[in-house]
Amino acid sequence: MEHAVKYITPDIKLSCFESKLFKTEVMFDNHMLVWFISGGTRIVQAEATYEFSAGDIFLIPRNQLATIITYPKDGLPHKAVVMHLTTARLKNFYSDIELKPRIAAIPKIRTFNDHPLLRSCLASLVPYFELKDHFPENIASLKIIEAISILRAIDGGIDDFLADFDEPGKIDIVGFMEKNFMFNMPMEKFGYLTGRSLTTFKRDFKKAFNTTPQKWLTQKRLELAHYQFSEKKKKPVDVYFEVGFENLSHFSYAFKKHFGYAPTELMEHKIR
Repeated sequence: MEHAVKYITPDIKLSCFESKLFKTEVMFDNHMLVWFISGGTRIVQAEATYEFSAGDIFLIPRNQLATIITYPKDGLPHKAVVMHLTTARLKNFYSDIELKPRIAAIPKIRTFNDHPLLRSCLASLVPYFELKDHFPENIASLKIIEAISILRAIDGGIDDFLADFDEPGKIDIVGFMEKNFMFNMPMEKFGYLTGRSLTTFKRDFKKAFNTTPQKWLTQKRLELAHYQFSEKKKKPVDVYFEVGFENLSHFSYAFKKHFGYAPTELMEHKIR
């Protein structure tokens, strides 16, 4: 078994990766509260890169692009309990709560280390994954409400974050793409996050960059890889994932086609 996901409800799951490394590029529709049981993960976003390991608890914001790389650590597989905090459930939770005027929250990953209250809440879910019987929805709802209540008790700014139900509006396409080009997302996702339909996104992209999105994205990713090799002295195996390529051989082929020499030649200082 390399990858297994076991759900006790649509919003609560146990995720396990036993392979050496698993990479995915995502934009989550819901906030996700994660408790790491074992293994490790690296989450790469436009503004920062995060490293998490056993015991860490963190909240991933919705509608944010990220590259997630998971791997075994200390001889143990990557294993985590994940709770989806859906917009519908959060709207219901906040429906009878009077809030102060909301301050626009910066959508960054929020970390809670190994907070005992959150750990107790999430760890209490583990036995339910072994049950053969259906997990009662009322218990699941109580667990999610408990988690939200704990987050509000330990993070004074969490309401600005969780009670923000706005959808992405139309934003500057140049600034957004320059910041997020390394994420290998469908064009529809890029369009949604810039507040555009797919047709409008392609039209506005052509007007702004005078080329197609795919050509521009490939060039930008290869240029970033070149910088990582020449200036940061990173290896191809450590770079191709993070710049938006799915496999090393395709990356190496595209790199040589674009620059005229292979990544290994650059790393061996044969190129001046």
